[in-house]
Amino acid sequence: MSESFPTESDLHAWLDGRLPAARRDEVEAWLAARPEEAARLAAYHAHDSALRALHQPVLEEPVPGRLVPTVRVRRARVLRVAAAFAWIALGMVGGWQMQRALHPADHEPAPVPIARNAAIAHATYSPEVRHPVEVGADQEQHLVAWLSKRLGAQVRAPKLEGVGYSLIGGRLLPGDAGPTAQFMYQCKAGTRITLYVRTEAPDHGQTAFRYADEGNVRVFYWIDRTMGYALSSGDVSKADLYKVATSVYSQLNP
Repeated sequence: MSESFPTESDLHAWLDGRLPAARRDEVEAWLAARPEEAARLAAYHAHDSALRALHQPVLEEPVPGRLVPTVRVRRARVLRVAAAFAWIALGMVGGWQMQRALHPADHEPAPVPIARNAAIAHATYSPEVRHPVEVGADQEQHLVAWLSKRLGAQVRAPKLEGVGYSLIGGRLLPGDAGPTAQFMYQCKAGTRITLYVRTEAPDHGQTAFRYADEGNVRVFYWIDRTMGYALSSGDVSKADLYKVATSVYSQLNP
């Protein structure tokens, strides 16, 4: 790749699918070497998808007749008012961002739930063709030992051949409170699922087996004592993912 690092405009154009093929390849290579940046962009994409899914029904509703302008003057007035509101909103956003810069301690983000972190990690790495994992399944023993050492807890890679998936490998990821792990599996058709693993604070309380939709990614997740787990997929139905998740759960939480 050339030394021309992507700008924020390049990164957002990549998210929107508006980059030329050559530049897209350069940006993807740059992101592959920078997991934190890739995770940041995946978070933007997941947030955008969630907003679209939330508001799409409203956008598709017909405009009430009483709100349709009957003369051009009224339409022009509406456009002028909308423009004024846009400038006001822009000023508010700018002021909020400046306030955050001046007083960062007053705006610390809340910890991201495990389901969302898992979905972001899945959306970031599951599409990868050349570098989906850091350590392959042919070095599974080394992978498990390495991840266990980095997380400071015993980590296991469940055996999922019985439900149609084989381990590809795994990688180390940054987390809210320390390193996290991701194992990636694939079926014969090429569909991938990922298991996200992180340590949890001892006083969190034990959670049940739960489900969440994070944008276009489905996630089954649970916490057992000091370990949190989340199984994610964007291509598997909820029912099929549940079958895999119960197999993972039964192996990790006997």
